[in-house]
Amino acid sequence: MKYMLTMHMNPVLWEGLPEDEKQAVYAGHGDFMKLLRESGELVHTQALAEPEKSTTVKVRDGAPALSDGPYLENREFVCGFYLVDVETRERAIELAGMIPDAKHTGIEVRQVMFEQGLEM
Repeated sequence: MKYMLTMHMNPVLWEGLPEDEKQAVYAGHGDFMKLLRESGELVHTQALAEPEKSTTVKVRDGAPALSDGPYLENREFVCGFYLVDVETRERAIELAGMIPDAKHTGIEVRQVMFEQGLEM
């Protein structure tokens, strides 16, 4: 079963962390990716830019209406994800607890219900 482990960022909390804790999070991601590669459970991972660099597209009266920034204003935002292929939901939850960010913010564990590959 595939699960998306979505990491959330709280910039106020992040800015308040000492530099050594920030560096531990960065290093921890390297260790976590190595563990997932070795176990064969890593499908894909991506880090996302902050919401201020996004554009929101809404179609109104048949025409796209663009606005700078995120769809919703919120203190926390999605900053990246790991897509894993694991045997059980419990394993996905276990892995989520190993993500360094889990010590500071939440990791959402959500099962992938449908998948379409790039090759058509």
